[in-house]
Amino acid sequence: METVQDRVLRVIATTSRKPLEAVRPDSTFQELGIDSLDRLNILFELEGEFDIEINDEEAKSVTNIQQMVAGIEQLLAAKSKSISLQAE
Repeated sequence: METVQDRVLRVIATTSRKPLEAVRPDSTFQELGIDSLDRLNILFELEGEFDIEINDEEAKSVTNIQQMVAGIEQLLAAKSKSISLQAE
């Protein structure tokens, strides 16, 4: 089973047309040559991949993949909590 990090790395590699092995958890978007348009496309793809909504303003402060993974994990945890509260 893929981890959140694995899925994020795959989406970033696919969307930015980079080899998966070139996209590491400690990579910055600048190091990968990912510009603002690429970042926007990556956000859309990540929203679809995880069925979440990413705040555009908050996403602008994310500069590396570790931050992106952490943010998505927080959104997934909040979504899971929301779903479990609705089920009660």
